[in-house]
Amino acid sequence: MRSGLIGVDELRSVRGQASVLDVRYRMGAPAGPAEYAAGHIPGAGYVDLDTDLAGAPGERGRHPLPDVADFEAAMRRVGVRRDRPVVVYDDWAGHAAARCWWLLRFHGHPDVRVLDGGWSAWRDGGGEVETGDGAPVRPGDFSAVPGGLPVVGADRARDAGVLVDARAAERYRGEVEPIDPVAGHIPGAVNVPTSRNLDASGRFRAPAELAATYAEVGAVPGADVAVYCGSGVTAAHDVLALELAGVTAALYPGSWSEWVVDPARPVARA
Repeated sequence: MRSGLIGVDELRSVRGQASVLDVRYRMGAPAGPAEYAAGHIPGAGYVDLDTDLAGAPGERGRHPLPDVADFEAAMRRVGVRRDRPVVVYDDWAGHAAARCWWLLRFHGHPDVRVLDGGWSAWRDGGGEVETGDGAPVRPGDFSAVPGGLPVVGADRARDAGVLVDARAAERYRGEVEPIDPVAGHIPGAVNVPTSRNLDASGRFRAPAELAATYAEVGAVPGADVAVYCGSGVTAAHDVLALELAGVTAALYPGSWSEWVVDPARPVARA
């Protein structure tokens, strides 16, 4: 078992001893609750990215960090306990699952894993499927205590030794911007799209390969590294990949959607 990840076979062996969370969410795709009801890993509880893993959009960005009490309540609702491992999965190449992984780790949970390959890997591997709303879950006792992982705000993002932009290359360069009102990137940032974290099967690449990828931009063990994306969600995917590579990275939760709220903040293109 690789730190931060779990495979289908490993999940089968520990499912009865772990809290499994379904965080299916994709922009422009069918709503997660409907997908969950159509089929999910038996015993999994559904977690909504917009309401459970983010606060209300505004000046702090499109997906600001949720209020601590709200996050704690959401995790308790789906049975999360501090003394019980948590496994998180999605059907969005690990992006939503990585957000949940990061939030749980940030709020002090010591053992959180992302299902490598997600929902499709579970189905392709012959995993059992449960339909409907799921059986009632025994409420958890997780206490959320922020500070377990590093963060930076808009005032400190540019101070990072290596500031990684996790968005697609064309958005980083400012050629297109389908979501936010301003195109471009934070001056000085380097680009490592989340797609580079995965192999052709949709699973995370080996730690040595990830380390080589991030070393290209100076994100090596011991370096001062921070990561951002459009709204702070997919950046967690790079943070997870960096952890697999042995690099600790801070997350800029507000990311580009917060950065461009203030017209005085500089913008770079190309």
